[in-house]
Amino acid sequence: MPATRRLAAILAADVAGYSRLLGADEGGTLKRLGAIRAELTDPKIAEHHGRIVKTMGDGLLVEFGSVVDALRCASEVQSAMAERNAAITAGDRIEFRIGINVGDIVVEHDDIFGDGVNVAARLEGLAEPGGICVSARVQEDAAGKLDLAFEDIGPQQLKNIARSVHVYRVRPARDSTAASRPVLPLPDKPSIAVLPFANMSGDPEQEYFADGMVEEITTALSRIRWLFVIARNSSLTYKGQAVDVKQVGHVLGVRYVLEGSVRKAGSRVRITAQLIDATNATHLWADRFDGSLEDVFDLQDKVASSVAGIIEPTLQAAETARSAGRPTDDLTAYDLYLRAFPMFLAASRQIPEALRLLERAIERDPHYGLALAWAALCCYRLVNDGRSEDPAADARKGADFARRALKVDGDDPGILANAAQALAYFDRTSAP
Repeated sequence: MPATRRLAAILAADVAGYSRLLGADEGGTLKRLGAIRAELTDPKIAEHHGRIVKTMGDGLLVEFGSVVDALRCASEVQSAMAERNAAITAGDRIEFRIGINVGDIVVEHDDIFGDGVNVAARLEGLAEPGGICVSARVQEDAAGKLDLAFEDIGPQQLKNIARSVHVYRVRPARDSTAASRPVLPLPDKPSIAVLPFANMSGDPEQEYFADGMVEEITTALSRIRWLFVIARNSSLTYKGQAVDVKQVGHVLGVRYVLEGSVRKAGSRVRITAQLIDATNATHLWADRFDGSLEDVFDLQDKVASSVAGIIEPTLQAAETARSAGRPTDDLTAYDLYLRAFPMFLAASRQIPEALRLLERAIERDPHYGLALAWAALCCYRLVNDGRSEDPAADARKGADFARRALKVDGDDPGILANAAQALAYFDRTSAP
């Protein structure tokens, strides 16, 4: 069948935190997702005259002939999912993110392609868990026809989409959530969130390096006693999204936002960063830091000290000096640690590989406190999650890693927390 073109409303949906849910309970998650499709999503799509084009594990791509049908279907699905999730703890909920766009599509062998499809997929990535994001054209076509409200979040630069797209969040018209959502008060000292840095290397395999830079810069800033720094996990929710810094400031309760990018090519590193006042979206400072991998810790310190200097110049010199100190002088060990860290956070099935990388880092630098502490936590997870092939041996190894980490750098809050958690578990499980 030759390719044809037509105008359609495209709905893209996926499950928020799908990898985490599979890592915690693969069989149970797949069973629950199958029940949701059979009992809710597929019947709703059929009811509103949609056609499921394809499924992608945790996602759906659906074509509708009507914008109103697509948006009504999405709204009813999200409302029903909220009811299903009401009695389920937050970490165990299956929540959809949905994006809807209307545009010209190419149809070939029952599949669909084109810019209209790509925009819908990117809009889904902007949606909150349980939420819906739509393009301006969808909002224009549906306004006044459904009992829904549209929150204008402005033009957004979507990944791999050349033009900016004006985006709206969809909420029930009677739902005052958006209007009544409490704005977190600003702390009584300077506050900052470090957003995920963009990986500009052109190599998806270098994503871990960009994330590692954010982790290290966040840690360096958090050691400055007068600066309130939002935890990395809170900022990580904005990864891969085009963000409104004023909204970030409201949601996280911070005055400043740091965003930037990392480019790693061979032995060279470039870090760009810009500091923004989230209360009014004013750019306060921007700079670029170039160096070799041998200078990577100096580059991180320069970023942290420059940010601190802009926020509070009179305190910069004394306090940033306290944040100095290299975690390791072995850059290969550091690279291994950066590779292991996101594996630990992603899913329990990746813990063995994370531990293997950390053990290689420790072999290169036996006094690498961060690697030792995270290796201890890996052993704890293996034993606690029932994934260890030799629980007694892993318990002994984990306790040893934890004690060595405390001996190396027991004053570091992160090392202390990880080592203490591992030791508390191993001591309890080994007690008679």
